[in-house]
Amino acid sequence: MSDWNTLPSNEIIEKTIQALKANGFEAYSVETGAQAKEKALSLIAPGSEVFTMTSVTVDSIGLSAALNDFGKYDSVRGTLGKMDGNTQGREMRKLGAAPDVAVGSVHALTQSGKLLVASLTGSQLPAYAYGAGKVVFLVSAKKIVPGLDEAWNRLVEHVVPEESVRARKAYGLPDSFDTYPSKVMILNKEVQPGRVSVIVFNEEAGF
Repeated sequence: MSDWNTLPSNEIIEKTIQALKANGFEAYSVETGAQAKEKALSLIAPGSEVFTMTSVTVDSIGLSAALNDFGKYDSVRGTLGKMDGNTQGREMRKLGAAPDVAVGSVHALTQSGKLLVASLTGSQLPAYAYGAGKVVFLVSAKKIVPGLDEAWNRLVEHVVPEESVRARKAYGLPDSFDTYPSKVMILNKEVQPGRVSVIVFNEEAGF
């Protein structure tokens, strides 16, 4: 089994950044999670409607709190938390699928500049694929892999077991619960200039 938490060399990080740019993504490289948080905030205008997707990475660097907890942004997550899924399900789906800004992470990033993200329900994928006006991904450099085969292996060997443990604790699920990547999206290229920004930071964070 591979060590999926190893940070790559600076040369590999730079190669990946250049590949992301060639594929139409805005790409940035910083050293720390704190710097990644500040870079993300510089890309999101105060008052913007922002949806922070469930992400250990985004939570761990303090970005979720900065966007949701201090009233500086129009928090979609805060709005959804006040709605009733039984009677407002349609409105909630529409709000989550097309926010002005979606913020999250990915489960693997290839050296050729492709992003892989998986989901149990698929709830965050519409915004990433098209619905959000802008997408900001925060990615620890440890998620960089040579290619898509390794991206898939990272997902099933490392992310799924880690997420299963997180979900059991977060949602009070039984010990028998194991998540699975029922829906997987690969972002090969972005055709809308400036729509998707990827901030890679050279520090261990998330899964």
